[in-house]
Amino acid sequence: MDQDSPRSSAAEIPVTSNGDFDETGEHNFNMDLKLSVPIGLGLSETHMTSHSFDGTNEGIVEAGPFQGSFSTPRSPVISPSSSAASRLAGQGDDIIAPSAERPRMQQRSGPVVLAEEPRNAAIEKLELVRKWSLNTYKCTRQILSEKLGRGSRTVDLELEAQIEILRDNKKKYEHVLKLAQTLSSQLYQMVQTQRQMGDAFADLSLKSLELHEEFGYNADTQKLLAKNGETLLGAINFFISSVNTLVNKTIEDTLITVKQYETARIEYDAYRTDLEELNLGPRDAITMPKIEQSQQMFQIHKEKYDKMRGDVSVKLKFLEENKVKVLHNQLVLFHNAIAAYFAGNQKQLEQTLKQFHVKLKTPGVDAPSWLEEQ
Repeated sequence: MDQDSPRSSAAEIPVTSNGDFDETGEHNFNMDLKLSVPIGLGLSETHMTSHSFDGTNEGIVEAGPFQGSFSTPRSPVISPSSSAASRLAGQGDDIIAPSAERPRMQQRSGPVVLAEEPRNAAIEKLELVRKWSLNTYKCTRQILSEKLGRGSRTVDLELEAQIEILRDNKKKYEHVLKLAQTLSSQLYQMVQTQRQMGDAFADLSLKSLELHEEFGYNADTQKLLAKNGETLLGAINFFISSVNTLVNKTIEDTLITVKQYETARIEYDAYRTDLEELNLGPRDAITMPKIEQSQQMFQIHKEKYDKMRGDVSVKLKFLEENKVKVLHNQLVLFHNAIAAYFAGNQKQLEQTLKQFHVKLKTPGVDAPSWLEEQ
C-alpha cells in the first residue's frame, strides 16, 4: 500500500496507439497559456518544471528560455482549465485598466444633492407671499363688509373725533396757505410796479424843470411804498413758510401715523371676526388647531392696534401744543405787519420784523449758499 500511493497520485502520461507521446493535450495547454500569460512574455520563453513529489517546491512555475523539445515527456503535466484562464484574464484586465476610469465610473453613480440655502430662501419667500395674501384677503373682506353694513368695527369715539378735527383743520389751513401765497404773489407784482413808477417819476423830475418838485415827491412816495412793500412781503413769506411746515410736514406726519393706526384697526377687526366665526363652529380635533392659531394671530394684532392707538394719542397731543405755539406767533406777526404797512408806520413795520427775527432779502442779491453760512 505504501508503494502504490506515489503511483496513484502521479499524473498519467497519455500515449498513442503506436507508443508515441500524445502532444494534443500539451498543444491545447500552450494555446490556453498564451491567452492567460501577460503581454510581453512569449510562450517560447516559458517552460514548466516539476520536481519530485517529495520536494518542498512542488508545483512551482518557472519562467525562462525554453530548452529542449516535447519529445521527452516530463511528469507531471499540468492541464489548464478554461475557468482558470478566464480568472487570469479578468485579473489582467484589472491591472491593465487605467486608474482614471474608476473615479469616472464613481462620479457617474450616486444621487444629485441640491444646495440647502437656495431651497430654504425660496421656501421663506413663498411663506411670506402666502401670509401676505392671506392677510390682504382678510382685510379686504373686512373693508367690504363694513362698507356694506354687514360687519362690525372697533371705534374709539374720543380718538376718532380728534382725528376728524385734525383732518378738517388741515383742509382749512391749506386754504389759508393758498390765499397767503396769492396775496404774496400779488403784493410782489405791486411792489415791482411801484419801484418802476418811482424810477419813472425820478427820470421825469430831471427832464421837466417846470414839474421838477411834483415828479420828485411822487418818486419818493413810490420808492417808500416799494420799500415798505418789500418789508411786508418778507413778513408774509415768513408766515407762509411757517404755516407750510406745519401743514405739510408736522400735520402730515401725524396723519401718516393715523393711517397706520387705521390699518392696524382693520387687521384687528378682521382677525377678531375670523376668531368669532371659528368659535361659533364645532370644536373637534380638526378645528381646535385652527382656533388656537386664530387666537394667536388675534392677540398679535390686538397688541399692534393698542400700540398704534397710543402712538396716535401722543402725537395728537404734541401736535396740538406745537400748532398753538406756531400759529400764535405767526398770526401776531401777520397782523402787526399788515397794520403797520397800511398805517404808513415804517418804524413799526421794521420793529415787527425784528421782533420775530425775520431777515429781508436784498433786492437783486441771491441767498448765500450753505457753505457761506457756515
